[in-house]
Amino acid sequence: GSGNSYSKSLGSGFKKHGYTIVNKKDGHPVRAGEKSIRFEVRFGDCGKDKAPGTWNDCEGLRQRHELSGDRFKGKAWYAYSIYIPEDFTVKVHPVKQYLGQFHQINSWPTLMFRFGSRGYYAIRQWDGSMVDRTKLLGVNEMLGKWNDILIHINSTSKDNGFYRVWVNGKLKYDYKGKTTEGNKSYFKFGIYQTRVDRWNTTSMGEYPTEVVYYDEVRAGKKKQDVIKNLK
Repeated sequence: GSGNSYSKSLGSGFKKHGYTIVNKKDGHPVRAGEKSIRFEVRFGDCGKDKAPGTWNDCEGLRQRHELSGDRFKGKAWYAYSIYIPEDFTVKVHPVKQYLGQFHQINSWPTLMFRFGSRGYYAIRQWDGSMVDRTKLLGVNEMLGKWNDILIHINSTSKDNGFYRVWVNGKLKYDYKGKTTEGNKSYFKFGIYQTRVDRWNTTSMGEYPTEVVYYDEVRAGKKKQDVIKNLK
């Protein structure tokens, strides 16, 4: 990747297996070059903010391993390639799984990328509630394949804001309007799960361990800064 720096999401609880830099020579999928990032979430992988922060995934019945990028305002380009292994457990309803999101400082996320039994969706939120969703890819288009995601964002509380999302070179989502409450935005990627408490081991079996790979994670002021190896 390039154009950004990332830190572990939440101040504690990040496990060693949460993310690792892996190599093509060891049999791991890689989009370009020789390395990619492997994320893994197991049951109980929850964390919380360091003081004086108050967020606690363990109390909120959520779990994750994510990396959070630099804060920004205004226009920016982001890109990433994502690979979901063929043995990924897709049907986890009522648990919800998000693989990437644009967040605001000290507030709710405004655009989330959700993956489930119906596919990969861009879900826009306002005041913590979903206001629209658009299907980007079907399940069969995701499993065992690399897919390239390109985003152009104008992070602003004014009506000239926008989100535009391309998938493998095709424009799939185009929203115009406010994209924040006025707070700075930042990109997070990895695996985030919520409603974990609704998983019933009696009827649904053992909670699945999930693995996702990312590569070519780039940020920049211009499109040319982020599309080096994308479709």
